[in-house]
Amino acid sequence: MTITSPKNTQIKYLKQLQSKSKLRIRDNCFVVEGVREIEMALKSRYRFKTIFISEELYNAELNLPSDVEIIKISTVVYEYLAYRSGTEGIIGLAESRSHALSDLRFKSDSPLILVLESPEKPGNIGAILRTADASSVDAVIIANPITDLYNPNTIRSSLGAVFTNQIAMANSEKVIEFLQDQHIQMYAATLQNSNSYLKHDYTKPTAFVMGSEAHGLAEIWRKRKDIQAINIPMQGDLDSMNLSVSTAILTFEAVRQRS
Repeated sequence: MTITSPKNTQIKYLKQLQSKSKLRIRDNCFVVEGVREIEMALKSRYRFKTIFISEELYNAELNLPSDVEIIKISTVVYEYLAYRSGTEGIIGLAESRSHALSDLRFKSDSPLILVLESPEKPGNIGAILRTADASSVDAVIIANPITDLYNPNTIRSSLGAVFTNQIAMANSEKVIEFLQDQHIQMYAATLQNSNSYLKHDYTKPTAFVMGSEAHGLAEIWRKRKDIQAINIPMQGDLDSMNLSVSTAILTFEAVRQRS
């Protein structure tokens, strides 16, 4: 049997999941579109409830779990659901994960961590997760999250890195307490009372703390004496850069030092 109508109950539910964060959170599930993204999720042991395939468009050979329900859909239905352009022909309904600080497991005795405070733009979050994957950071921690991690734009812009990284979420107070307990030095990226990021040693346990583009870092990060304030010296007339670019510069300086 093939679903041919966008008015089908399951199809309408998938469409709602794509646009409604509250529904994703309530039902503890989200939509994954595309061969690469689904492959990354499967490798990272995400559990899929259902996978929808348009036989006219799908020509990959993913090793899909035997216990996952496979439902055929028409090209019309796939194009109705598809969040982006492209003709890969596969969309999955996956279960969300817990992202507690207690779930984190570090790969080394000198972990490198990215902390993002209240990041607003799903595209920026996705780009930073790609940087985290490329630099093999131990974890990404989102403090005071305001954007749903499983927003389709985050998944799309991360190219699947939302599945390959260890990600935790908590309020800033809990994050600071966690990093202190783990004896991790925190470096807050801020213009106020800061010095150049090039003057510090990041070979020891390190966490870079990045604020939102709109509001910067909250006072709880800027006023603590045990958090080093750093900046990226600017050569032009502007005093700020895109959040994902700034994060990449700091992260790869740590990678350079550790190499």
